[in-house]
Amino acid sequence: MCMTTEQLRLALTELNGLRDVRVAFDHAPSLLVRKALLIPKESDTLIKITDGSHIFLVDAGRVAWIEIG
Repeated sequence: MCMTTEQLRLALTELNGLRDVRVAFDHAPSLLVRKALLIPKESDTLIKITDGSHIFLVDAGRVAWIEIG
């Protein structure tokens, strides 16, 4: 079962700049973002996470699982 972009965006609303997130992908290494923030939805509708220094784009269809801690 693939996660939709909206489902992933809803799950990532937990990110408040104080929590870390690990995103595991199908057939790719996982991504760890410390003190992560979800960038609000923009006209491009891409899922974007930032640590304040970098912006990471996440393809919802390739996400296997996420861990927020």
